Amino acid sequence: MFWPLVLLLMPGLLDYSLGLDDPIASSLELAVHVGDSALMGCVFKSAEEKRVTKVDWMFSTGEHAKDYYVLYYYANLSVPVGRFQNRVCLVGDISRNDGSLLLQNVEEADQGTYTCEIRFEMESLVFKKAVLLHVLPEATTELRAHVGDSPRLGCVLQSTGEKRVTKVDWTFSSGEHAKEEVLFRYPSGLGAPARPSQSRVVLVGDTSHSDASIVLQGVRESDRGSYTCSVRLGDLTFRKTTVLHVTQEEPRMSVTPAALRPELLGGNQLVTIVGIVCGTVLLLPVLILIVKRTHRSKSSGASTGLVKSLENTQKADPEGWPKEHWTLSQKIPVQAQLCLLPEPRSSHQ
Repeated sequence: MFWPLVLLLMPGLLDYSLGLDDPIASSLELAVHVGDSALMGCVFKSAEEKRVTKVDWMFSTGEHAKDYYVLYYYANLSVPVGRFQNRVCLVGDISRNDGSLLLQNVEEADQGTYTCEIRFEMESLVFKKAVLLHVLPEATTELRAHVGDSPRLGCVLQSTGEKRVTKVDWTFSSGEHAKEEVLFRYPSGLGAPARPSQSRVVLVGDTSHSDASIVLQGVRESDRGSYTCSVRLGDLTFRKTTVLHVTQEEPRMSVTPAALRPELLGGNQLVTIVGIVCGTVLLLPVLILIVKRTHRSKSSGASTGLVKSLENTQKADPEGWPKEHWTLSQKIPVQAQLCLLPEPRSSHQ
């Protein structure tokens, strides 16, 4: 009964004796945009002095997927491996049991679990720490603002390690081949050149969380250009560039009393409009019927007038001969009228 209990408690006792206060079960999570950098901390804290002999960083895409080497450190030599070869570096202070890793230019395929393993001299146990990395779609590096706006220029290094910002430099360039000018420095008093826009720069980021974001107040057209942030965290330097586009402020439309009315219709207005529409639909057949009857009445009136006109004409000329023709016959001479009589037959017939 005693030995099974000892076997169950042994891993916890060993971890406690070594100061392994961050086991692999309590993995951290980190979200990074495509193209940005990720700082994954791996620091062993202990009251005793220990000498690190080996550091391994492994990558896995899933729970049961195969592990791949990302980087290993041995005999004072750091060696990146595989597709991470040109994008990872060991940024921790090995003499302080710090094996933190910096992953640059993050890709979609980098999403997964990164496990750090630290081995010490004359120790058989291994300190492990895992970081679950989530890769987000690429964030835009261009920013648009109107004259007079106060845009925020972000500069945040996503990190799980306790890295405090020791120095921040913001530089400005108005064009591709233009000279870079120091716009802002933190801490202040480091001999930064005076620039009109410098008095309009405010540090709004929390440097204790690797955030060196600034706000540029009262943007002008001359502020158009590239802004580069350089953040120093101990021996590590992180950079990010943002392109700022400045346009004229859009013209404001004049406000009239009618424009001050609410865009949405009230209950009474809606009922009135619905009533008008329904009434129009119901009265439309009646209006069509009235128009048809009016047209028929006009047609019948015209026909009656024509009949009466013919009757009056017949009364004026009982023989039925048109009056204009009768008047014309009266004007024909007698000689001409005789020509109309039939020729007499000869007497010898």
